[in-house]
Amino acid sequence: MNQVYEKLQNCLKSVREKTDFVPEVALILGSGLGEYAEEIEVVTTINYNDIEGFPVSTVAGHKGRFIFGYVNKVPVVIMQGRVHFYEGYPMTDVVLPTRLMGLLGAKTLLLTNACGGVNKEYHAGDFMLIRDHIATSVPSPLLGENIEELGPRFPDMSDVYRRELRGIIKEVAKEEGIELQEGVYLQLSGPAYESPAEVQMCRILGADAVGMSTACEALAANHMGMKVCGISCITNMACGITDQPLSHAEVQETADRVAPIFKKLITASITKIAGK
Repeated sequence: MNQVYEKLQNCLKSVREKTDFVPEVALILGSGLGEYAEEIEVVTTINYNDIEGFPVSTVAGHKGRFIFGYVNKVPVVIMQGRVHFYEGYPMTDVVLPTRLMGLLGAKTLLLTNACGGVNKEYHAGDFMLIRDHIATSVPSPLLGENIEELGPRFPDMSDVYRRELRGIIKEVAKEEGIELQEGVYLQLSGPAYESPAEVQMCRILGADAVGMSTACEALAANHMGMKVCGISCITNMACGITDQPLSHAEVQETADRVAPIFKKLITASITKIAGK
């Protein structure tokens, strides 16, 4: 058996020894959104370090656990703290949680993140619906022997962030009176923030926002046949767009400020997505 798949199966077995909960929607929470998981109807919680072989998040503010429960009667599994490539894990470990949530039963993945704005028309505190991504700056999670049990060797990437789901989220934003940008997300490895020249490169490539996560997870989920959608919180303008130096404290502060609106958008989106 493929070693990556064997590790994934061991994690699945470990989780199933603790809960038989079957989620419909999987949600990965970005910086500043962690508390959302505790506001749902919680059924059970599993710490990452209680799952055999599971990668553990080392970033401050990421609690590192799965929360199983309901959002307006929709069964969900939530990652309260994601794993990043810059933490030193191989890319197959970074996307292991995404694949695990798919094997647990989730058919739809909603990705969120805190990121830097590259589009000069954006402002700190804006929300961006991800239309597409650029992930060529980080290793693909599909490198190496293909795991046939998960998906095809050459998966189609023409509609990763499903058009139908984007339409639903745009409807929700309009109904809730939430302004929503839409654009392209570019993932770099981190952990250093981008230099002004790198931000210029991102803009030339067609990116509207840049961050250190998300695209690899979307790629792995798409490979498995999961429906994917994503919303970014523009917590700061990327380096060189303004004269302000960047810090994680600024990212956290902006994410915390807009969290109530973001949570409203997520709740309404999950409810309407599940209802389709």
